[in-house]
Amino acid sequence: MANITVLGAGAWGTAVALSLASRHQVCLWGRDSAAMATMAAARENGPYLRGFSLPATMTVTADFDAALAHVAVGALDDATATPLLIAACPVAGLRPLLGQLKSRPIPNLVWLCKGFEYGSGLLPHQVVAEVRGEPVAGGALSGPSFAQEVAQGLPCALTVASDCAELRQRVVALVHGGNMRVYSCDDLVGVEVGGAVKNVLAIATGVADGLGLGLNARAALITRGLAEITRLGTRLGGQAATFMGLTGMGDLILTCTGDLSRNRRVGLELASGKKLDQVVAELGHVAEGVPCARAVRALAARLGVDMPITNAVAGVLFDGDDPSAMVAQLLARDPRGES
Repeated sequence: MANITVLGAGAWGTAVALSLASRHQVCLWGRDSAAMATMAAARENGPYLRGFSLPATMTVTADFDAALAHVAVGALDDATATPLLIAACPVAGLRPLLGQLKSRPIPNLVWLCKGFEYGSGLLPHQVVAEVRGEPVAGGALSGPSFAQEVAQGLPCALTVASDCAELRQRVVALVHGGNMRVYSCDDLVGVEVGGAVKNVLAIATGVADGLGLGLNARAALITRGLAEITRLGTRLGGQAATFMGLTGMGDLILTCTGDLSRNRRVGLELASGKKLDQVVAELGHVAEGVPCARAVRALAARLGVDMPITNAVAGVLFDGDDPSAMVAQLLARDPRGES
């Protein structure tokens, strides 16, 4: 048993905390003191993950110092236990969260966020390196996973990616177990790119499904979307094989086809004629594909990477393009070899 702190009490952070609390002492931190007090009293995260009771092995707090003290070296009687700190914020919140950590020692840091930071175009691991200004034993925990299913204890497979082999081994030892299977790899760039861009492509497939274009169109978008992910990922230094695994093809298929996908829901609602502001407001949760589409379009243009589906999605989201026109634009592209 180890001490684990999850920083971020949204749906995914809560679900991961619930899963780990069956085997470890888990502290879930959220910045809203009133919301955390309500959660502690109700033993449920009503706004984000209703219907799942928080076990006795899981504490909730808005006290940042207390959350970090939970994973301080020596917090457990067992001196061999390894603490783990999990950042479960959206990618836009990673830099502010790291700022709160300042120069404090960080034990075995992993982040769950998926996306590029808009403005800088940085991946999460690059944000970590820039803010900390020093090497950090950290990595990304990613893969095809819906919060509700993880909270239910349904089977799930994730990948921890890090340049640090010892960190990968520690995370696997702590997280792998029960119905959660954890693989590891050293391709941090590839894992992060796959997790980011698949959200944009899920919006595209949602639009296609909302327009009633059929399963053939969905399969084409997923397949060509995977080609876009691979082109950008390898251009950034990722390994092509990574995009055929859990954090590439696996996460892409789940997010594009699963009814629990927020990003797919954005596409469905846009196809129905709703405006983006209304869709986001009604969703009530962060849909990472929306800001990611803007960031990826800018990055791909800067790098000269061809990403027509991503560009079409960004056009609908930010340029006022009609969803039907998005499909027509993609179909009107000149024939080319499949690559």
